[in-house]
Amino acid sequence: MYQIQNCQQPVYLYKNVTKPDSRLYRKRTLVGDKFRPNYLLINPLDIRHALGSTFSISVFHSTNMIRNFFKVAFRNLLRNKGFSAINITGLAIGMASAILLLLWIKNETSYDKFHKNKDRIYEVWNRVPYEGKVECWNTVSAPTARALEKDLPEVERAVRITGDDNVLFSVGDKKLMKSGFMVDTGFLQMFSFPLLKGNPSTALNNIHSIVLTERAAKSLFGNHDAFGRVIKLENEEGFTVTGIMKDLPNNTRFDFEFLIPMSNLKYKPGQDLGWNDNSTPTFVMLKPNANFTSVAPKIKLLKQKYSDEAKTMKWQLFLYPLERWRLYSSFTNGVEDSGGRNTSVKLMSIIAGFLLLIACINFMNLSTARSEKRAKEVGIRKVVGAQKSSLVSQFIGESIFIAFLAEVIAVLIVQLSLPGYNQLTGTELFIDFSSAYTWLAFTGFVFFTGLLAGSYPAFFLSSFRPVKVLKGTFKKGNALIAPRKILVVIQFTFAIILMICTIIVKQQIDHARKRQTGYEKRNLVYHFMTGDIPKNYALIKNELLASGVAKSITKTNSPLTERWSDGWGQNWEGKDPNENTSFDRYLCDDGLGLTAGLQFVQGRDFDLKKFPTDSTALLINESALKIMKFKNPIGKTVSDLGIDWHIVGVVKDFILTDPYQSTKPILICGAKSSFMSFYTMLIKLNERNAASDNIKRAEAIFKKYNPAYPFEYKFTDEAYAKKFESEQRQGVLAALFAGLTIFISCLGLFGLATYMAENRTKEIGVRKVLGASVTGIAALLSKDFVKLVIISFVIAVPLSYWVMDKWLQAYEYRVGIHWWVFLAACFSSVAVAVLTVSYQAMKAALANPVISLRTE
Repeated sequence: MYQIQNCQQPVYLYKNVTKPDSRLYRKRTLVGDKFRPNYLLINPLDIRHALGSTFSISVFHSTNMIRNFFKVAFRNLLRNKGFSAINITGLAIGMASAILLLLWIKNETSYDKFHKNKDRIYEVWNRVPYEGKVECWNTVSAPTARALEKDLPEVERAVRITGDDNVLFSVGDKKLMKSGFMVDTGFLQMFSFPLLKGNPSTALNNIHSIVLTERAAKSLFGNHDAFGRVIKLENEEGFTVTGIMKDLPNNTRFDFEFLIPMSNLKYKPGQDLGWNDNSTPTFVMLKPNANFTSVAPKIKLLKQKYSDEAKTMKWQLFLYPLERWRLYSSFTNGVEDSGGRNTSVKLMSIIAGFLLLIACINFMNLSTARSEKRAKEVGIRKVVGAQKSSLVSQFIGESIFIAFLAEVIAVLIVQLSLPGYNQLTGTELFIDFSSAYTWLAFTGFVFFTGLLAGSYPAFFLSSFRPVKVLKGTFKKGNALIAPRKILVVIQFTFAIILMICTIIVKQQIDHARKRQTGYEKRNLVYHFMTGDIPKNYALIKNELLASGVAKSITKTNSPLTERWSDGWGQNWEGKDPNENTSFDRYLCDDGLGLTAGLQFVQGRDFDLKKFPTDSTALLINESALKIMKFKNPIGKTVSDLGIDWHIVGVVKDFILTDPYQSTKPILICGAKSSFMSFYTMLIKLNERNAASDNIKRAEAIFKKYNPAYPFEYKFTDEAYAKKFESEQRQGVLAALFAGLTIFISCLGLFGLATYMAENRTKEIGVRKVLGASVTGIAALLSKDFVKLVIISFVIAVPLSYWVMDKWLQAYEYRVGIHWWVFLAACFSSVAVAVLTVSYQAMKAALANPVISLRTE
């Protein structure tokens, strides 16, 4: 509503109609009365002059005005269905992409933040000078926990955790393999994992107590109550269920199906559990009033108090806070760096922000491109007294309305995409519609997006001068550096950066995949030494070989894709006393080279039948030979943990751990090892038979000699492929969001091309009449957009190079950044831009010039 104030003279109003037909004009005389916006003052400037400065028009911000805003916005959407669809679709896809990324970011940043005592919980870490650097890792000596409680009064409790995988659970005839933890009794009092049944203070007090997750209890007992029932573990001892735990949330570092007291740990013969062993995860909870800064120097030298080796090596301990476990936990030369998952979170935050920004840029561009269409509306509103603030409010209101519609569609897209997205990211993300915070976040998201998308168009449109607009002298600017062009450049710069990054990430994954592993993965399976397998190993091995299922078999301490032991302190002839190299350790009994297909550079494989002394034999890899500097290594002695090993062979380097890092020196020890045990049976299947037949016959043999345990085998090539999962996810996510970015950018480009073709219809008609070819006209309409894409490429190249160079630094074994990647991105982006605008360009070029010129 508008109202004339301080006016005592008649004011003549005319109905605002589209056709200049005098019969449709209605004259009204108003004195101090209200009138609607669709009535116009006759010659309002003359009236203002006649009435003097006391004349003013004010805008009533009432419900009628708000209703009018929405009515105008809705009519504009219907009037321009094509542009509205592009706007809403672009915003919806951008918002959906941002929501998916924000859900992942929220999940990552909330890890283990649900624990009640999170501000007082720390993990104990080692910090040790080593080979001129300072190494840090998060497992310590087993006695550390009790020493912390004894020597530091600020410590309320310390808890140790050790994994207990592939444990056989028996309930009646049901037998299942489960993985869990052995923990100190204070675990449930330190960490806030809620029990549905049982008391967290006493649930693990009894040596034969067990706490199950809800899922594990259901798998064992079905719908029956598991609390108080007895479960037999490893077909030996019975454990009473003293607690049923709510299933673990998605955002925790811990992964277990059961908990049993640490007192059940069966120490294996020769296993070092003193201060010289460093394989026990240990956590500390400080007292409520304890000062961390006063505790830090006390724990620093704790190990040196109990270990002479620690004193010699200047060994230190330190506490690492819970809030940094997930995102950081990355150290360089003893100091926490900015690496870790925090880098991925920052990267995804940037991508989410840019995806939303690119979607908003489409809105800005299309709104400002259509400025001539709304210029007269703005001019008329200003003439009848609308202030700039009310126009800004109207246009931002329209933007928020469109953002609301886009948000509804975005939420639907997110809900439909979440199952696949969760599978891709390895998470269990969801939108909690029952939470008030969710709706508050959605509301804030709509207003933020609406303001971001509508602010520039609102100020741009409201700045038009009504005199020029109504006289028809208003012309849209075509500056060399227009804001619209800058926005298009920003869009495509980010799209090209993501395109280049996607290509390089894929190259890095392929580079590592094609790297020679140093052993033959095909038809190589392993089975853990469960139940009676250690006792019946020789019988199982002989029958597998005799039946033709396997070509070769050996037993090892771990799968060939994992390292379960490493250390330093080895001695050999000619060793530099100042050298302190760490070696990976591996254990096998006989025929590892034959079974795994290792390639021998010198010497031979273990063969206990021909050479009984091979129980103390040693194989080394090429990296170990370089460190030991033996000219003729065969027969040389290497002392390690109290045993003198004699070298019988040198094998080519093979990948035991990370395919992205350089190969570490490896010691492959014989069967007499006193510090490692055999946990794995490695089997080379006979390739003459179908793999399925081999597995079926092998299962029958294992069931014969190990009937109480399920036959659970794993293929080595599948285990090796899992080493690439993290990078593959990054690559797929980068490709996915790069594609969405390009799609959103192309939507905006398509809208701009459509509007450009509409505005230049008469120009195109004239050109065709004068003899211009269709190809020439199409090129004329496309070249401006191609120029912008090329400018984007020039900006994107150095930025993407810098980003990917930083990312690749984390990998010792990495691909180079080649020039053709940037060239491919350039051609691809230009091609996409040309294809996007070519439809409208060709459509305009092929239009009949007679029709376009008839209205002149």
